[in-house]
Amino acid sequence: MIAQRTTRLVALLALPAALTLVAATATPAAAERTAYQIDLDPLNDSGGNGTVMLSLDGTRLTVKIESEGLVPGQPHAQHIHGSTDGHDFRCPDASADKDGDGIVTTSEGLPVYGEINISLTTEGDTSPDSGLAVDRMPVADAEGKVSYERTITVSQDVAEHIKDLHVVQHGIDRNGNDEYDFGAGKSDLDPKLPQEATAPAVCGLVEGAAVGSVPVGGVETGGGSAGGDVVPGLAVGAGGLAFVAVAGALAVGRGRWARSTAPLPAGGVGEPSDRSVA
Repeated sequence: MIAQRTTRLVALLALPAALTLVAATATPAAAERTAYQIDLDPLNDSGGNGTVMLSLDGTRLTVKIESEGLVPGQPHAQHIHGSTDGHDFRCPDASADKDGDGIVTTSEGLPVYGEINISLTTEGDTSPDSGLAVDRMPVADAEGKVSYERTITVSQDVAEHIKDLHVVQHGIDRNGNDEYDFGAGKSDLDPKLPQEATAPAVCGLVEGAAVGSVPVGGVETGGGSAGGDVVPGLAVGAGGLAFVAVAGALAVGRGRWARSTAPLPAGGVGEPSDRSVA
């Protein structure tokens, strides 16, 4: 009897501390961080390919891109395309070449992959207005490789529909002379630019492949199935912490040890730029 009373007393003493922890952690709830790995596949016989990692933490989006086979020494406009209102967009194929000239232009591709949501510039504005801000787009190195990383703030609509979007990089070398020229004509978007500079080179869907195992914050380069691998973020919500605390108090009350494990939580828009090309 004494032992039982002692056990109950311990439980009663432990419970207020647990309830205090519940109150302290009930709001705000810890946000879940989610990452998506995307394989970039070639368009327009560009020979390009690559991998993108999108890591979303609330409305903070970190974009990491490693691509290769692009035009060396040239800027490559890149964007997140697609719809946040339910339209079904995807990466185009050769059937999008409506005029039969052998190039899927940006205008021909837009009905398939949708309008620009985010311009993946290296600095400054990331709105669709900077879609052709080639002076703020990444430049491929001498081997035709692009490495890009930036964290930006996105709209709530983009955050909620990130799985419906996709990444496109532009810039092809139709005649193989390692530069953009007007051999394939003028850009359908801006006649001051060559068609080669704005035609899509690679594209990858955010959603469409099996669940993967790429760690948050990591980028793997290489081939794979078209689409993106969903990598759930590691997070512990406030409710989870509260549950652990209450369970611990009740376990003491019952005279048993309870062991509970939970995964640990995983680890902006730049300043506006006055210079952008519409």
